[in-house]
Amino acid sequence: MLELQGIAVSPGVAIGQALVFDREGYQISRSRAATVDANQEWLRLKSAIDSAAAKLEASAQITADKLGARLGGIFSAQLQMLLDRRLHDELEQLIQKQSYSAEFAVSEVLNGYAAAFRRAGSSFLAERAADIRDIERLLLEGLTGVPTQTLREITNPAIIASHDLTPGETAVLDPRKILGLCTETGGPGGHTAIVARGLEIPAVVGIGPFLHLLRADDSIIVDGHLGRVIINPDDDTRERYLARREHRQSIARELTELRDLPACTSDGIRVELMANIEFPTEGQSCLDRGADGVGLYRTEFLYLGSEADPSEEDHFQAYVQVVRDMGGKPVVMRTLDLGADKMGMTPYAHQENNPFLGLRSIRLSLRNPALFRTQIRAMLRAASEGDIRIMFPMITTLDELRTARFLLRSVAEDLREEGHVVRNDIPIGMMVEVPAAVVMLDRFIAEVDFVSIGTNDLTQYALAVDRGNEAVADLYQACDPAVLRLIQKTWEIATQHQVSTSVCGEMSNHPALALLLVGMGIRVLSVAPSAIPVLKKAIRSVTIGQCQAMAWRAMRLDTAKEVDAFLQNQLAGLVPEMVLQA
Repeated sequence: MLELQGIAVSPGVAIGQALVFDREGYQISRSRAATVDANQEWLRLKSAIDSAAAKLEASAQITADKLGARLGGIFSAQLQMLLDRRLHDELEQLIQKQSYSAEFAVSEVLNGYAAAFRRAGSSFLAERAADIRDIERLLLEGLTGVPTQTLREITNPAIIASHDLTPGETAVLDPRKILGLCTETGGPGGHTAIVARGLEIPAVVGIGPFLHLLRADDSIIVDGHLGRVIINPDDDTRERYLARREHRQSIARELTELRDLPACTSDGIRVELMANIEFPTEGQSCLDRGADGVGLYRTEFLYLGSEADPSEEDHFQAYVQVVRDMGGKPVVMRTLDLGADKMGMTPYAHQENNPFLGLRSIRLSLRNPALFRTQIRAMLRAASEGDIRIMFPMITTLDELRTARFLLRSVAEDLREEGHVVRNDIPIGMMVEVPAAVVMLDRFIAEVDFVSIGTNDLTQYALAVDRGNEAVADLYQACDPAVLRLIQKTWEIATQHQVSTSVCGEMSNHPALALLLVGMGIRVLSVAPSAIPVLKKAIRSVTIGQCQAMAWRAMRLDTAKEVDAFLQNQLAGLVPEMVLQA
């Protein structure tokens, strides 16, 4: 038995036979075409480009229909790369001026692009190298007529083990046949991870070299909760994982009964469980899970994979659908939060030496007021349909907050002059995502109606850790004492001024950390819809005193490891059915 550790990117446990997906690829010789054939080579390549474009358009539509517009946008972004004029110029230069074959030109240029992405020093760009390889594969298939090995051909249920997978390879996975995924490379922000989560296939990535350890039909376990891969498990380990899987399925059935019950501690303290969503079609899913409302509506999906800016009507229809579906429950809409992890799939892509500290979020909106005003107009119009609250992301200075609020008031006046009904009582809030916002919160607080702590970025900026970089993943800990103190300080200042505080980062999705936050005073948590039943069960199983005692002790520990170990031990004692056994 051999146990390996990677990065958990899609929860669940898969147990089955390993299938090593070894992409054979193509051996491309450095061949020259006769001068008289150069035009023919270029025509062959243009035909292959047209064929690849058609396949990407079909993949985008099929994936969007199956998994939603965001995942379909992956292939739309690839299509933009394929049709890029500069790429065509480089390919034509090699064929027409240097007399290389179409196959070699494709291999030479696209391998160069992929290598440049991997050397860029950005985990986001490194993960985009897989997109380049997908385009190369499609073009070479069109030129040679020989398909590469495909996951469509798999007939028996198996767990895929591979060096990595391109978006095109991942998108054709059939959850009925692919039990799980494990790869040597990759990170939580890669397309393999995104699609695996969309398909709900247990997945672990970034394991490092391990394929040489596998033999055909080895038994394997993929633990998508803890990021573990176990090769040839012994009988005891296999039985333990089988029992764990059955236990979680049993809990899932039990949790459905809690949907219409409030998230109250056993001694009556109410906690609101809101949902984080990205698409207008998710409203009903929130209600099905028992959400008290939408605590974070990420609006940037309208821009991902789009060649043109969405219109005001595009925004309005996307917003009003959620408001109507939620039937009067609050919907907190965050204005555009395009950042370094999303920028490459939008018209606002630009190269920066340090994109996480660059032009992103509210900075991008204020730098592009026409874009910002379009979005704000749609939000204000949709607010006439229900309980909409507007929130600005990554506020760092008072000037940013005041400018954003000024633009909002200006847009509201314009709408009223045009005859629209615009509410005067729309709550306006800000996200607390950078330490500077915590330090200056006593000044911010008089100018907002609520604050929402975004623990993903707050952790990243407080600890100076790129949350998408697998090389420093062990340092990215939301339960680090420094992060907990920032959360505590935010809650204290907001409470002193009678301003509501919520937490909307990934931290809230974990039962132990959710109970810690409740013990620290937080009464609104916004989480992934799928996490709501689990958190409701955990909160209903404890008293507020137990949560406060947990928080008091956790705040006096010195390291993230100590805090994490303490919280897991507390969870095991208070709500043992929530604990994942190792």
